[in-house]
Amino acid sequence: MADMNNTYSKKMIFRASCAGILMFGIAVLVLGSIAPDLKVKLDLDEVSAGTLFSILPVGMLAGSLLFGPVADKYGYRILLSVSCFLLFAGFEGLALSRDSGLIKLFIFLTGLGGGAINGATSALVSDISDTDKAANLSLLGGFFALGALGIPLVLGILRDTFSFETIISGVGILALITGIVFLVINYPPPKQEHGFPLKGLKAMLNDRLLLLIAFFLFFQSSFEGIINNWTTSWLTDHLMVRTGSALFALSSFVAGMTLMRFLTGSVLRSASAKNIMTISFLLLFSGLTLMRLSGSLSMAVPGLVLLGAGLAGGFPVMLGITGERFRELSGTAFSFVMSVALMGNMIVNYLMGLIAGRFGISNLTTVAFIELIMQIILFIFIIRILNKTKVNN
Repeated sequence: MADMNNTYSKKMIFRASCAGILMFGIAVLVLGSIAPDLKVKLDLDEVSAGTLFSILPVGMLAGSLLFGPVADKYGYRILLSVSCFLLFAGFEGLALSRDSGLIKLFIFLTGLGGGAINGATSALVSDISDTDKAANLSLLGGFFALGALGIPLVLGILRDTFSFETIISGVGILALITGIVFLVINYPPPKQEHGFPLKGLKAMLNDRLLLLIAFFLFFQSSFEGIINNWTTSWLTDHLMVRTGSALFALSSFVAGMTLMRFLTGSVLRSASAKNIMTISFLLLFSGLTLMRLSGSLSMAVPGLVLLGAGLAGGFPVMLGITGERFRELSGTAFSFVMSVALMGNMIVNYLMGLIAGRFGISNLTTVAFIELIMQIILFIFIIRILNKTKVNN
């Protein structure tokens, strides 16, 4: 659906996109943040609680697969507003429902809306950025990190004043307001309004650079996932840290990512993709080395800050390259690479569980080092292709 008025404000679109991805950041962390309360409210055992956790990424994968073709053919207005309304329904359902079956549906809706918002806002910001795509995507990613960092803090600060249901219901209202904003602002016209070019899709999927980016993000997303999901266990079981201190340490990881993304979008705005990723790899190596050598929380926390900073650049840089190469099918290209990234998160997290169960949680840093090595190898090939493209042009 084309906009009747094709004039649009890039600033308004960017601000709305930041609000949308902030909601996605909240969606990613909300289930883990309220898990203890949900277990008590619904009388769940560990297995039942684990089933709830497994539903969210399934919804996110569905949203990631759908958003690209929909955005390219029909534009962003309905896609983004409906996705926010799904988040609203998901948050309100989590807050108000007392039926475990319905809770599963609401978690799926939260994942579906969040996955679509994540991809669509990134593709939209890429589309409106004539230059500095990676820098603008870094700023956008900073708001995701703010949401992810903020919801556990808000719940922690307000839990003595308000019930978790009241807080999550309030977040749902924010998602509803964001959806209304997406409904009323103007957008660029759809790219493929008169049909979807299967030939172009086939060429895109045969593109070696896109495949390399997809598998780079496979390891990027799974790296972020194992740190988010297994760090508290690593700290409590391996370093014998108290649970409260372990949660603080995990927040330091998200804080490092948030700070670095805002720096990349501002101070380091003119830095090349190669330089940003070189800095990222050095930060990751330093952070993992600190964690590997740490025998206490005082060494682990700086390591986690460095890890968060090191992981900040991967998605903005790779999505910036993708948006530049596939301007006419940016939504579909983003949909493909983000779906592969999410599958990597799910697969490697499952494998990490097997490794932790059989060989011990201390192997978290070993798995993370392997992820880093794979990312470096893939990035070398990506840079070679980009350099060849520059020479040929």
